[in-house]
Amino acid sequence: METKGRFNIWTSGCQMNDHDSEIMQALLEKEGYQWTPDPETADIVILNTCSVRKTAEQRALGFLGNMKHQKTKNPELIIAVGGCMAHNPEIREFLVKKASFVNIIFGTRNFHKLPDYLEETMESKQRVIADKIEEAPGLLPAHRENPVKGYVTIMYGCNNFCSYCIVPYTRGREKSRLPEDIIEEVTRLAANGYREITLLGQNVNSYGKDLSRQVNFAGLLERLDEIPGLFRIRYMTSHPRDFTEELIETIAASHKVCEHFHLPIQSGSNKILELMNRGYTREKFIRLTERIREKVPQASITTDIIIGFPAETEDDFQDTLDVLKQVKFNAAFTFLYSPRQGTPAEKMQEQISQDIKKERMARLVDVQNKITLEHNLPLENQVVEVLVEGKSKKNPERWSGRTRTNKIVDFEGIDDQDLTGKLVNVLITCARTWNLVGMSV
Repeated sequence: METKGRFNIWTSGCQMNDHDSEIMQALLEKEGYQWTPDPETADIVILNTCSVRKTAEQRALGFLGNMKHQKTKNPELIIAVGGCMAHNPEIREFLVKKASFVNIIFGTRNFHKLPDYLEETMESKQRVIADKIEEAPGLLPAHRENPVKGYVTIMYGCNNFCSYCIVPYTRGREKSRLPEDIIEEVTRLAANGYREITLLGQNVNSYGKDLSRQVNFAGLLERLDEIPGLFRIRYMTSHPRDFTEELIETIAASHKVCEHFHLPIQSGSNKILELMNRGYTREKFIRLTERIREKVPQASITTDIIIGFPAETEDDFQDTLDVLKQVKFNAAFTFLYSPRQGTPAEKMQEQISQDIKKERMARLVDVQNKITLEHNLPLENQVVEVLVEGKSKKNPERWSGRTRTNKIVDFEGIDDQDLTGKLVNVLITCARTWNLVGMSV
């Protein structure tokens, strides 16, 4: 097939954006377009953007500025902007009214129509501004770079409306994929040698609530657990508010669902949690983690924390540190609060200065790093099961993979055989804060 042109996709943001880009790449290749890793050699450049934090928007706008300069040298260059930024009112207005060099503007619920938009703009020589939500077909191709692990979207959108979050406005209301489509996609991946799949959704615990049949996330996991050839199942993200006892029991009984629970607490202060509209208290969250460790003693629990939410006092921050010390998370991903236009939190009084946010961040990271190392040190001289992802990026003489509890392990192989995609027993010889080091046995 004669190539229609070379394209590059610049991606920012979450795993769902990564997977959307995998799908867009496969759809374009199917239509005869050719991928190039270098945007400067491309005839078509697509930006798949993130709007969760201002820094992500700034990076995207910086890249877009470079592409504008590139277009002055190559006026035939087609530039498309999609993803969450295309739904952000302020940025969308800029793209529509002031960024005339952008040929296509599309969103998070019509990215699979990109080949049609390209054809339309090429034929008409006019801009395409796609507003309509286009429901995706049951199964879509994906160009997956990782030969071991694959993403599978199980639902789109979010109904939670946390007061700081723009996602419900950029990705729309929740829409679950049919279970048979998910099962078929995962079955195909397992048959093609993928050993681990990660189920994606803004809140996977809400899966199935919008479907006419009786199916929920726990039921879906039970069915996926039966697929032959699959080693591991992960999922993200799950909301603590509706992490049910049934789900805990299902994961405890599963052979393939990993014992890694990522539960974003966001704050340890009940006052701040209420302002965030999170729907739970610190006490309820702590009870949930205790219940998980009762049922799944080997579980690792990780979290997300937002620092410097409006009206967060030193006492509120101390409440967050207290929860860290009580729960003893295996890891915490920390973020400075970033106001998002159109969200309730943006209009709240008592916004916190950047200096205070950074000072609190440093204190919290110091506490959490000590807890993380405390979890890892007992693994020295222990044998752990590792799913090998490939050679270590830091040391190509070593292999790298993860435990079921999502700890990164770099290790020495016994011989020259390719271990990619294999389950390997590794003796841990050194435990560090962010990874484990060992040798295969």
